[in-house]
Amino acid sequence: MYNKVILVGNLTRDIELKYSQGGMAIASAGLATSRKFTVNGEKKEEVCFVDITFFARSAEVANQYLRKGSKILVEGRLNFDQWVDQNGQKRSKHSVVVETMQMLDSKGSAQTGGDEYAAPQMTQPNQGYQQPSYQQPSYQQQQPQSYQKPSAQQQMPSNSSIPVIDIDEDEIPF
Repeated sequence: MYNKVILVGNLTRDIELKYSQGGMAIASAGLATSRKFTVNGEKKEEVCFVDITFFARSAEVANQYLRKGSKILVEGRLNFDQWVDQNGQKRSKHSVVVETMQMLDSKGSAQTGGDEYAAPQMTQPNQGYQQPSYQQPSYQQQQPQSYQKPSAQQQMPSNSSIPVIDIDEDEIPF
């Protein structure tokens, strides 16, 4: 069986962070996604609201950097929640357990007012690393055996400066 969901949208509320008795961070939020379409020449928009849950380090990162209105991409699995409400009625809903998250807002564009939001600077190669300039390594034409692969500092960084956070499924308490 395969259970994978990919959503891009805006948070409908601030992150709510809690900790389990075992000390694991658990964060929840709402995500609004939309699609635009035309019916009989009339433009329409359909909005879907989804509850999302983060665990472990991604919950803490989400709480630190995301606010209501933040645009994010989440990958995760669909989860079916059931409970009995205060009136004794059986209730249920679908939600998404986030496994991977990418923050899509550019620095300073969050609705919190500009410079308060800054995505974390990643120091791992090809994850937000930006070198001031790229210098082509010198190659000797006469002696091909002297070619050496450029070091990590000489290689061009990837275009993605958006942090990606992965969660091991063993860390999720379901």
